[in-house]
Amino acid sequence: MNPTLLEALNWRYATKKFDPTKIIPAEELTTLLESIRLTPSSYGLQPVKILVVENPKTREEIKTMAWNQQQVVDASHLLILCHYFNPGHEEVEQYLELMSNARNKPLASLEGFKQHLMKSLDTMGERNKEQWTSKQTYIVLGQLMLSCAFMGIDATPMEGFDKEVLNQYLQLEQRGLRASLLCPIGYRHEEDPYLSLAKVRKNHEALFEVI
Repeated sequence: MNPTLLEALNWRYATKKFDPTKIIPAEELTTLLESIRLTPSSYGLQPVKILVVENPKTREEIKTMAWNQQQVVDASHLLILCHYFNPGHEEVEQYLELMSNARNKPLASLEGFKQHLMKSLDTMGERNKEQWTSKQTYIVLGQLMLSCAFMGIDATPMEGFDKEVLNQYLQLEQRGLRASLLCPIGYRHEEDPYLSLAKVRKNHEALFEVI
């Protein structure tokens, strides 16, 4: 058991009030984004895109689409976790080229995997494909929250926003993308009313069952 891990997880909570005067240092933000880049995904395809929103005007606009939740503008940065809703052969080709370069293997040697992956995507259907890719953003979210906790950075995942309006505002669908989640990141305000509340979780016996 790693006490550092448990300490970090007990420290974190979904911050309701960020301190707008505290900005994540550039080096730490780079580290955090790199941890996201290293997130695992199905087949390794990474059918996701993370938008890092820094522009104050843009964030004010997005706030209106997120039921005026103040964290959107007060946090150091706003991350929008997006998914490619209909990845196909082009994305597979790009991924295999990356794999070929990273592992110093000829593309021809990856032909079997290529055919398997393309068949899987082709038989999935557009609706199931989007369900699959949108779930990949939650894997990203898990790694993001854990990384933030280790680094002493607060993160507040949000599903409470108008996805269709945001997609239109950022013209995401023209790029084959749709928004899955918002996640403001930054530092908690000392006056956050949730700061001192005890964490409420089921006990070990209620949550786990060995079969």
